[in-house]
Amino acid sequence: MTVESTAARKPRRSAGTKRTAAKKPPGAQPELVQLLTPEGKRVKNGEYDAYVADITPEELRGLYRDMVLTRRFDAEATSLQRQGELGLWASLLGQEAAQIGSGRATREDDYVFPTYREHGVAWCRGVDPTNLLGMFRGVNNGGWDPNSNNFHLYTIVIGSQTLHATGYAMGVAKDGADSAVIAYFGDGASSQGDVAESFTFSAVYNAPVVFFCQNNQWAISEPTERQSRVPLYQRAQGYGFPGVRVDGNDVLACLAVTKWALERARRGEGPTLVEAYTYRMGAHTTSDDPTKYRADEEREAWEAKDPIQRLRTYLEASNHADEGFFAELEAESESLGRRVREAVRAMPDPDHFAIFENVYADGHALVDEERAQFAAYQASFADEGEGK
Repeated sequence: MTVESTAARKPRRSAGTKRTAAKKPPGAQPELVQLLTPEGKRVKNGEYDAYVADITPEELRGLYRDMVLTRRFDAEATSLQRQGELGLWASLLGQEAAQIGSGRATREDDYVFPTYREHGVAWCRGVDPTNLLGMFRGVNNGGWDPNSNNFHLYTIVIGSQTLHATGYAMGVAKDGADSAVIAYFGDGASSQGDVAESFTFSAVYNAPVVFFCQNNQWAISEPTERQSRVPLYQRAQGYGFPGVRVDGNDVLACLAVTKWALERARRGEGPTLVEAYTYRMGAHTTSDDPTKYRADEEREAWEAKDPIQRLRTYLEASNHADEGFFAELEAESESLGRRVREAVRAMPDPDHFAIFENVYADGHALVDEERAQFAAYQASFADEGEGK
């Protein structure tokens, strides 16, 4: 029977028929690369074991330290926003393994293009965490020089940084440099046209770029099933490059898979899509209330897969860390929290008139008029104070 005749026998859907994504059977788990189970047991994977085979106990403790301190920084930032010290905060709670594992896989000469939630990656790239808070406090537009750490400024426009990363990677290839580029984005951004265009150009030009998608299950209030009928990593097939789904709560697997993808890029084999299957345990941002669209049972199920507890269990079972290590780390965590809080409260207010600079190269009459109006507005507050 031909394809045409088979299709002809299928009943037509009426215009009002709603098309729904195929449902996964109850309890079904997505296929993914895993090296450390939720219970903290090391499992083998023939393809990716080699990328973490030589990891030392000291390096494992380092990964654990990275995740613990990143989570403490994130919790402190959330508290600061709740207390009115920050205008907004995008938490990474639950995504520490995806960010630390992939971030530690990069080399110093690689270039990173983040979105606005990659606080753990910023930590790995040596960006002072207090610099991240300036933008969310409204005192600067980023707070660090992207070229100092090869870590671009945070990008608020969803998905646009993948185009920047692709263009940069194409330039790296033309320069003949032995380095790679990695672009971070979420499952929500994966539906943006900019991301699709990035996939097209990177594939056609064989750009040395890794697209690292943190699939945390929710694009604000939209579940992933509303965006794709297939696992996100499979989208790469349509563009002609590999896609891999990794357990995003397994720091070892994220480290191994990202190392593999970056080395592939450096060898001139083109782009890779890595989908880190994880979960956003907190709100999308502090302006969001996830209890309106998520069930408590779902969060509780993912809390049992906590990436930090998973590695701690492995460290303890392998005798790679003792109570003294965890106690010292707790003290360091407290110190970091105090430093972050003090730094935020010491940040100076921005120059109120800086918004009028660099609008036009040679100035503009309308901007001059707006500046004068704003100056009068600011002066009115001083006049009110003098009148009291």
